[in-house]
Order: sequence, then structure tokens, then C-alpha cells
Amino acid sequence: MSTEAKAAAAPRISVCVIDDHPLVREGLVSMINREPDLQVAGEAEGVATGLAIVATKLPDVVITDLSLKDGNGLTMIRELRALYPALGILVVSMHEEPYYAERALRAGARGYLTKRESAGRIAEAVRRVAAGRIYARSELLEKLAERLADRVPAERKSPGDLLSDRELEVFQYFGRGLETKQVAKEMHLSIKTVEAYMARTKEKLDLTHINEFIREAVTWAEREKRE
Repeated sequence: MSTEAKAAAAPRISVCVIDDHPLVREGLVSMINREPDLQVAGEAEGVATGLAIVATKLPDVVITDLSLKDGNGLTMIRELRALYPALGILVVSMHEEPYYAERALRAGARGYLTKRESAGRIAEAVRRVAAGRIYARSELLEKLAERLADRVPAERKSPGDLLSDRELEVFQYFGRGLETKQVAKEMHLSIKTVEAYMARTKEKLDLTHINEFIREAVTWAEREKRE
């Protein structure tokens, strides 16, 4: 039996795509559906719709970004891992820095790629993750190993290295120009909780005043846009 015939005879790997950029989402859906052994079961643009589509379709694999329309992809990954331990989760993100991959894998993802990857590599990652294996580029795995060995000197560490997931999320919101009340609303937290995250962030980044905090957050956000 030919490879194509075997692929047609075997059950296709079902995939849900969660991304808040319509063009990216459409591209991933089209790419997956071109593969003989893969098929898209559903798609969503945010955390709430993503959780709902997974609960309805029960896919083999979820492809998700880390920045979603109504929340943080890391939080969704943790919830999906708790609800569906066998689910394969592949992050396809614009972020290339290793600390994003580290956070995603710690949250429960089994694979991490950037949006610059070829269709063939993403399809390969879906198959690997569906089989319960870990997938990432060798260069990224090497950087992760270096980070885990703590070879990055303290003076070279960035907010992504020093802050917790929630602290970094708060920091990113302020970098986008949101005020405290708006950040609290976006994250479904009290203003006091947001202020507590801000205080811990200022301490970790050795910042004294709120103006320094805002300036650093904006600088971080601008750098993220360029990379």
C-alpha cells in the first residue's frame, strides 16, 4: 500500500487552531487541510472561544498563539492541560526569545515554533505533538538548555527572564498604554492585585518610580513589536 493510501486509510489527526489574527489563522487552516493525514476540526480567535471549541470538538492537537484576543495563551494552555491531559498543544508564536518557549512548555505545551516556520515544519510538529512527543527547533532547545543551566549573567537578564508569567502579563499591558483600572479589567483582577504585581515588578527590575516602570514597559513593548 502506498504512503498516500495508508494516510487516507488511517484516521486523520484533528486540529483546532486558535489565533487572533484572521490571516494567520486562515493560513494555518489552509495548510493543515492540505495534509492528507491532518484536518481542522475548528478554529477560534480567543481564550473563551478556544476553550469552547476544544470542549466541543475534542481535537488531537491545538495550535495556539500566546497573545490572544481576550487573554493570555499561557493561562489557556494550563487550563487545557488540566482538563485534557492527553491533548497535544503546539504553540506557533511571533516570539523567538527562548523564555517564551520555556514558559509555554512549562505551562503544558508539547511544541513551540515561530510563525516564520515553513508549512512542512509545522505539519511535522503537529504529528510529533499528536504522538505525545516534544517538538522545537534544535537551536531553541540549545538556548533553553543554556537558560536552564543559568548561564545568562544577571546584568544581561531582561524582564522576560526576571518576571513571573503574571508579572510579565501586567508589564505588557502597561507597555501597550493601558492604565491600572484597564489592566485590572482585562485580567479580571482587582486594582490592588494589579498594583501588587507592579510593586514586585519594580523591585525585580530595580525601578523606583512609576514613571520608570511605564517607560520600561513601553520600551519592552516597542522592542517586542520589532522582533
